[in-house]
Amino acid sequence: MMYTQIMKQNKEFQLCYNKGRSFVSKFVIVYARPNKLSCNRLGITTGKKVGNAVCRSRARRLIRQAWRENELAAPIGLDIVIVARAGLADYSATELSWYFRKYGMPLLQRIYAGEDPMPRQGTARPKKKS
Repeated sequence: MMYTQIMKQNKEFQLCYNKGRSFVSKFVIVYARPNKLSCNRLGITTGKKVGNAVCRSRARRLIRQAWRENELAAPIGLDIVIVARAGLADYSATELSWYFRKYGMPLLQRIYAGEDPMPRQGTARPKKKS
């Protein structure tokens, strides 16, 4: 990974979870926040809901491969935590890479620019008819 360092400290993960912006897909949940450094820092999390140790390792490999293929499209200066969702090991690396290219990188650009990656629309409930 050219412009990316690996995030290892729990404190860094917690900052990203608590202070960062996030977006969700059927594959992964991505948390990101600006870090004011000249590189990105990437952390990958796979919980037990993903499956046994073999499935969790495969999910991490898929995420790392998809990130490598799309790293150059990401803005520099972000802390990024990617959380694998259940069933990720059933998909191929090309599907995850396509998702990152099509949706993930534009949303990371929005986070880097300080915008909300997925603005909520229509949160007001319709009025009941009496």
